[in-house]
Amino acid sequence: MGYIEDLRKIIGTQPLILVGAAVIVMDKDGKILLQQRPEGVWGLPGGLLELKESAQDAGKREVWEETGVEIDQLQLVDVFSGEQYFRKLPNGDEFYPVTIVYISKDIKSSSIKIDGIETIDAGFFDMQELPEDTSPLIRKVIEQNPDLLG
Repeated sequence: MGYIEDLRKIIGTQPLILVGAAVIVMDKDGKILLQQRPEGVWGLPGGLLELKESAQDAGKREVWEETGVEIDQLQLVDVFSGEQYFRKLPNGDEFYPVTIVYISKDIKSSSIKIDGIETIDAGFFDMQELPEDTSPLIRKVIEQNPDLLG
C-alpha cells in the first residue's frame, strides 16, 4: 500500500477518492463467501486497487489474500460510491470509496485459509442466514440483485 502512504505524506488526512474491488463469491450450493474483519463486521473480500492493476485482478487478488479461495471469471454487479460511503479512519484519514462489486461462481479452489490479520474468520453462508454483523453494503447488493444472486 505504498501508493496511499505516499499520498498521505503529501496531503495528510484530507479526503481522497479511493477505488476498490469486492467480490461476491458463490459456491455451487448458492452460498456466499464472507470474511470477518478484526472489528467484527462480516463483509465481502475486497480491497483497494494497486498501481497498474485492473479492478478484476484486484478482486481476484483480494479474495485470495483474505480467504485463500481462488477464483477466475468475474461478472460486474454494480459500482457503489457517494457521500453515504464516506469513511474516517481512527487515525484521521478520510476517504470516499468507489467500490466495484463483482460476482464469481468460478471457484478454482475453495479451501479457506485466513491470515488472522485482515481476516479473523471466513466461510460460505446461506443468503437467508447471514451473520448478524453483516455489512449493510452486502444486504443492499442482495436486495438490489436477487436474480443475479439466485
